[in-house]
Amino acid sequence: MTSRTPLAAVVREREVLSEHLLRLVLDAPEGLATTGVPDEWLALTVPGQFQTRYYTVRSLADGVLTLDVVVHEQGLVTEWAQTDCVGQSVGLSAPKGSFLLPLDAGWVVLAGDLTALPAMGRIAQTLAESNLPLTIHAEVPDAPLHDYVPAPVEWHHAESGTSELAAIVRDLEWPEGPGYFWMGGESAQMRDIRRHLRHDLGRDTRHYDVMGYWSGSRGRQARRVDPGPIYAAGRAAGKSDDEIWADYDEARNA
Repeated sequence: MTSRTPLAAVVREREVLSEHLLRLVLDAPEGLATTGVPDEWLALTVPGQFQTRYYTVRSLADGVLTLDVVVHEQGLVTEWAQTDCVGQSVGLSAPKGSFLLPLDAGWVVLAGDLTALPAMGRIAQTLAESNLPLTIHAEVPDAPLHDYVPAPVEWHHAESGTSELAAIVRDLEWPEGPGYFWMGGESAQMRDIRRHLRHDLGRDTRHYDVMGYWSGSRGRQARRVDPGPIYAAGRAAGKSDDEIWADYDEARNA
């Protein structure tokens, strides 16, 4: 399957997890296979739309795909997902992921807002038997979702549409020795933390992955720049994920 040839999948279940989080369970089409990378995402096209939106794969196994959708005031998917969408058909791309644990990592720290919670939940599940020390910081507008992430979480409250995640990360006391830091959330704050990690802390890009999931400056509007081709071109050029996301941020702000 190519990115230009979406596969059709049917929504079999819809569940409200919290005020701002919905779960969609779909019959995974034949040919849709997990990459095994725990933060993998795919493009979702909902009925009546041609633009795609990208969502983390919460799980993909035994012919069943689970996506958790953040609910906000407006947007192509969020408005559709709040309707009776069970039985409707959607388009899906092949999953891609970027989480790559270095061989010398002695610890893992995750940080993210509600949009990154599905990825952090799956990463924690993947690392459950690794014996690596795992620290998670989750910033959510709801009450803590204690059963959502299979690991201890330090919960931070934020009003819907706001985030102080960059300030939280800047104040962290980091474990000793080499490790791996993964973060997802609002794009401007992700840029801030990339600069902090590289210039203030001198971290090797192999030891962190920081991704902008949404833009606070423009709200949750239609994407003007599709990250798919930028990601593919960056990979083909041998760029790191940090460099690819920097290219994406630059293209979006051009």
